[in-house]
Amino acid sequence: MTAYLLDAVRSPRGKARPDGGLASLKPHELVGGLIDALDARNNGAARRVDALILGAVGQVGAQGANVALVSKLYAGLSDDAFAYSLNNYCVSGLTAIGQAAQLVETGGARTALAGGVEMMSRVPFMGDKADYYEDASFPSRTRYIPVVVAADRLAEDLDVTRAEMDAAALISQQRTAAAEGTPLVRSRIPLNGLDTEEPARASTTAESLAAMPAAFGVLGKQYAEALDGRVIDHRHTVAHAPPMCDGAALAIVTGEASGARARIVAWAEAGGDPAASLTAGFTAMDQALAKAGLTLADMDRIEFMEAFAVTIVKFMRERNVDPDKVNVGGGHMAKGHPMGATGAILLSSLLDALDACEGRYGLVVAHGAQGVGSAMIVERMA
Repeated sequence: MTAYLLDAVRSPRGKARPDGGLASLKPHELVGGLIDALDARNNGAARRVDALILGAVGQVGAQGANVALVSKLYAGLSDDAFAYSLNNYCVSGLTAIGQAAQLVETGGARTALAGGVEMMSRVPFMGDKADYYEDASFPSRTRYIPVVVAADRLAEDLDVTRAEMDAAALISQQRTAAAEGTPLVRSRIPLNGLDTEEPARASTTAESLAAMPAAFGVLGKQYAEALDGRVIDHRHTVAHAPPMCDGAALAIVTGEASGARARIVAWAEAGGDPAASLTAGFTAMDQALAKAGLTLADMDRIEFMEAFAVTIVKFMRERNVDPDKVNVGGGHMAKGHPMGATGAILLSSLLDALDACEGRYGLVVAHGAQGVGSAMIVERMA
């Protein structure tokens, strides 16, 4: 691709509750704070863009009325800049950046801001109350079930053990704690007085993880009809699930290599089996690697979305990858998952990780419910 990332920043993640560290902000204020930071870091480039594209899953209430347009108006972007919002479930932020790259490549924009925002303290999970969530007219394999129920079903299908998931959750917490105060958080912008990942639990131990009960059996019973009556061996605890939270991330995408942090080498979107739910990210990853003519061994750093413990365990089990290159600053199980922002947050984290190790190639992989996946490969500019 001939699109570049001039810069990318992210907010800290705040707990999705009324007293959370970001909860007093509105979504457009969170985005506006990141635009201010990008502007300051890049000589005013963030307010000279032609477009703003934002991923957001809950596009109602505080995130309704085209949250990208609202953010454009709040941040004082040019009247001529166009803005639109998209919902591609939990990969939305990465999809937005990929679409911005395509716009730049095809001449639809010279530069664009893209990323995502999700304030789950204001718009809760399933806050749009879509008819689909309860629509029994769909065949069972395409009916909606909460993603954590799909994660438990996948863990049972793959025989992912509780010990494997506990080990993954502990690594996520330990690396998150160790990353604080290092170059791995260089592009995380303090906002509203919050300058750490609020959901993280640095005190987590192997013993505390082992003592936690499986948490999502009640949900499985509620969706028994959609599961064709299958009784799932629920394995995920709350420590294996990324906390619901508030957060945002933005990138400046441009066609100019000068001053850019990275080149976008390849981007892929993928669909997948809705019953398996969380596997389309693997398909997108394989497609992106094929487009780039690269392998996992060529990647110096990988940000792999911990969409529940089962996904990262599956990745580490099935792929020949150096664990010391994956999620080096911690992952979603520790930091939290602001749905529409996640893919963009991972990309910003990847750029920091590549800079810290002076690496060349990096990979982001994201997954969403009902068979949604996205992946992007970048090359750091020396």
